[in-house]
Amino acid sequence: MSPDPKSRWVWYDDERVLGWGSVAMVIIVWEVAARVSGVSSLYLPRPTQIVVSLIEMFRNGGLIVDLGWTLYRIFAGFGLAVVVGAGLGIWIATSFRVRAIADMFIAMLYPLPKVTLIPLLVIWLGTGGPFMLTISFLGAIFPIVINTVLGVRQCDPGLVLAARDLGASAQQIVRRVLLPSAIPSIFAGIRLGLGVSIILVVAAEMVVGKFGLGARLYLSGQILETEQVFAVLIVLATLGIVVTKTQDFIDKKLGRWRLA
Repeated sequence: MSPDPKSRWVWYDDERVLGWGSVAMVIIVWEVAARVSGVSSLYLPRPTQIVVSLIEMFRNGGLIVDLGWTLYRIFAGFGLAVVVGAGLGIWIATSFRVRAIADMFIAMLYPLPKVTLIPLLVIWLGTGGPFMLTISFLGAIFPIVINTVLGVRQCDPGLVLAARDLGASAQQIVRRVLLPSAIPSIFAGIRLGLGVSIILVVAAEMVVGKFGLGARLYLSGQILETEQVFAVLIVLATLGIVVTKTQDFIDKKLGRWRLA
């Protein structure tokens, strides 16, 4: 029996092949175009030159230290924002008075570009750890709070009523009904908040940091080390991929728990 013609081409439909294949194609085209055009590496280094610079930076240990500082600043502030934001969002969604008060402050502060707070936070907190954790916290807190409120408010009222008829307490309703129902929305807020935290921490490091990927990125640009600039950008892009894929994995696990 002859094989199904479609089966010979099914690997083209694999999203991993399509995703990584497209990245590899861009890198190959970039390498060839840079070699053929003869453009100076000061303006556009070849991918092979960037990889050599990246390996050297890791070998010297400086990039590892900077990466550690950046990750600590991002996730320390972000972790606090997850706890505070989810709790505050549930409180706002379940209390009319709190919601009426918080709505005005969220409407004022959420659209405000958080980068504009950097000079004020430097005056208040200096340029050390508290400043970096605060800027990471502020980047994540609003998306988490807003999405938590939306998720809780969109819960089926019939489920809440049924839980009350069965004698569930207010805490049990929150834990067993409202929170599972709001999980997809909360996780969407976490996804958005983490992205904003990464952007703000790197931007803050570029402005006032002595250590961190942002500080190294700025310094490399100042001394015209273009290969190092691209190397740091590759580290940041890799961090973005790891964070996104990890969030997708956790999202699937939480979805199964919610349906269980």
